[in-house]
Amino acid sequence: MKTAILYLRVSTDEQALRGYSLRAQQELLTNYCKLHHISILKIFTEDHSAKSFKPPEWIKFITYLRKHRSDFLFFTKWDRFSRNTCDAYQVLANLKRMGTNPQAVEQPLDLNVPENKLMLALYLAIPEIENDRRSLNTQMGMRRAKKEGHWSGRAPLGYKNKSYEDGKKYISPEEPYASAIRWAFQELSLGMSSMAAVHRKAFKLGLTCSINNFHSLVRNRMYCGKIRVREIDGEKEHIIKGLHEPLITERLFDKVQNVLKGEIKPKRPAIATPEDLPLRGFLKCPSCHRMLTGSASKGRKIHVTYYHCKSPCKVRFNANQVNQDFIEELKLFRIAKRDQPKFL
Repeated sequence: MKTAILYLRVSTDEQALRGYSLRAQQELLTNYCKLHHISILKIFTEDHSAKSFKPPEWIKFITYLRKHRSDFLFFTKWDRFSRNTCDAYQVLANLKRMGTNPQAVEQPLDLNVPENKLMLALYLAIPEIENDRRSLNTQMGMRRAKKEGHWSGRAPLGYKNKSYEDGKKYISPEEPYASAIRWAFQELSLGMSSMAAVHRKAFKLGLTCSINNFHSLVRNRMYCGKIRVREIDGEKEHIIKGLHEPLITERLFDKVQNVLKGEIKPKRPAIATPEDLPLRGFLKCPSCHRMLTGSASKGRKIHVTYYHCKSPCKVRFNANQVNQDFIEELKLFRIAKRDQPKFL
């Protein structure tokens, strides 16, 4: 008796719109095998797209076929087998070498007849064309929505998808992600912390994303209320004002981009302040008699301030020690009490 393996495939939208349910396919293929006295070895069910031959069940099928020879591989139609013409021909050749004859019971073809290869090409090409057209229409629809200021597709981190009562969709801020993103932009605009440091702190605030996604996030203009419409078919790229609520201002976004590019240098606090060098400009160099200036020098762990001379004599004194000595010297002085003036 001849043997066969049944391959059932359906996607969620097809099951809902066209009725290609797995149960209906299994019933049709099982009745076909009974009618032609063919023994069923195994049934594989797939709920992934037919655009490629990498879904889990197809890989299991190939593994099973290497161990158990089967005369036929049955499926209902050729679009259940594949929607990728190039890959389909390669898989058909592999199945032929393994001694298995693939057949669509509702579109039977004897592939040993040369003329039937033309029909096979049509059966394989038409579903692929339908997929390409559907994909193109979806892309153009999303592009039109972006031009009108609507964010299309899945909401980015910090937002969530919602719908109005009339069914129209929109995105709105989602906590705690939104607050963490606002804080991250504010922190980056200061230029005092590295990207990794800001990411670690934002993660603790609830912004659960990888460092790579964080790099993309802080460069995404949609967080300041803008939507990017990419260049396509000669139409230049442009920026549209979105209808969604921005998390930050456009000014803050631009400032962060300038910091990331290195165009804005952060103002770091002075290492040595006037409080550290109160005697600067009042002390003379004991070697060349020039006025001493003051500055800080970095040690192993901390910065140390010095009074020093700019001349080649290179005289310098520890500022803390000099300041302390000056204070001790001042303690030696006493202010004499004067008699109070007598008024007539």
